This record gives sequence, structure tokens and C-alpha cells, in this order.
Amino acid sequence: MTSPAKRTAIIAGSGRLPATLAQALVNPVYVTFSDIAVPKGAEHISARVEKLGKLFKELKAHDVVAVTFAGAMARPKINPVLMDRHALKLAMSLGKGDDGLLREVIALFESQGFIIRSATEICPDLVLEKGTLWGRKPTAQDEADAVRAKSVLDALSPLDVGQGAVCAGGQMLGIETVQGTDAMLAYVAQTPDHLRRAPGVFVKVPKRGQDLRIDMPTIGPDTITAARDAGLGGVVIPAEQVIVLDADAVKARIAEAGMFLKAI
Repeated sequence: MTSPAKRTAIIAGSGRLPATLAQALVNPVYVTFSDIAVPKGAEHISARVEKLGKLFKELKAHDVVAVTFAGAMARPKINPVLMDRHALKLAMSLGKGDDGLLREVIALFESQGFIIRSATEICPDLVLEKGTLWGRKPTAQDEADAVRAKSVLDALSPLDVGQGAVCAGGQMLGIETVQGTDAMLAYVAQTPDHLRRAPGVFVKVPKRGQDLRIDMPTIGPDTITAARDAGLGGVVIPAEQVIVLDADAVKARIAEAGMFLKAI
């Protein structure tokens, strides 16, 4: 943990998580690489991927000793003419999968002496305890579909494909790829009735070996709405390994939809 005199910087992407962490931290520094809303009153650094050396100097000048990564970030478009040596090293990793690239990002910040803090270290209540069950009780079919979806994700994990999958009545209806969870659930919603043997279950899990300090899977109220619109019966996540944003709203939407959410 950092002392109150030392500061944590939030490397902020889109979504609710960066602002949630900003509320939990004392005097954080907000770093953005794109047009991201900055909480009112927060100290802000606008950075460029090509000028990481400049960012490192600014962070140290602001007494930052730790960084946390929060929110969705697209792979950056880099202008090679502007790259410093740090950006050049990172650019050489852009051909790798997401996990490989994120490991390079972590190594780069650590090489500059920064501590990497996870979102759940800052806000432990972002994850659910084992055995948490919201909404209705899963049926035997729901349980079987959850097991199959997780098995598929486990098999794909070494290939660095995605973190989510949907199974219904033993049939795989969707596997998350680079387009993300919302796109997958929208695709599942288009599945014709004659191909659905059961409502179906959405499973979200981290990939094996994924560094959860920087890339923990996340769901929120909008995820539940998308799952409901896709006709699904429930959501299954591993305990303490998936961030649940706005948990009260998630719990309420699960109940309203007649679904379930289970942490295994």
C-alpha cells in the first residue's frame, strides 16, 4: 500500500471504473490517452502513447509512486515519427495478443519504479465472494450450461481469444472475441428460437495466467440488461476474479429480469 503522502495515478479508459477508483483514492492523478471525461477537481495529465518518457517524468513530478489501470482501452494508433524509446519498445509488442501486450505495459511501468495496483486492492468490494447468488436458483440445465461454457473458455484460454461465452441447452451460442461482451450478447440475441433448447447462461472468466492487476474482467448493469435482452437465464462469474460495477443496480436488474447471478 502507498502512504498518504505518495500518490496513485489512474491510467483511465472509458466506462465507470476510473471514476469509481478516483472516489476511493486520496488525491489521485488522472491520466488519459484519449478524450475521456475527467472527474471534477481531479488533477489531470493528458498523455500520448508516443511520449511515454514524458509521462513517466510528469508522474514522478507529481509524487506518483503507483499506477492503476481502469476502464476499456483500444489498441493505440501510434505515429512512428513521434515515438520515444519507451514507446518504440511498446510498439514492438503490438503484434502480440492482449495478454502479451499488457505484460509489456506492466513491465515498462515497473521498470520505471512504479508499483502496479489492482482495482480490487483499492476497492475490495468490487468483487463477489464465493457462493454469492442473486436472483432465482439456477436449474440443473443452467448449471450444466455454465460448466460447458466455462470448459470452452478454458480450452480457448491459451489462444488469447476472449473472456465470455454463452451456452444454452448444451449448444454454444456465442464466444467473445475482440468486439467485446456487448457485441457477443447482441449476436446471441439474434439466435432464432428453433436453435435454443434452453434460456442459456453467460459465463465471464479471466484467461489462464491473466494478470488481474491490470486486466480483470468486468460486468455491470448494462451487461445484465444485454443478457436479459438476449433472452438468457443467468450469469456465472468466478468469485473474486471479475469486477461487478454498481453491484446494487446489478442485483436489482437480475431480480427484475427473473435471472440469476452466481459467483463460483
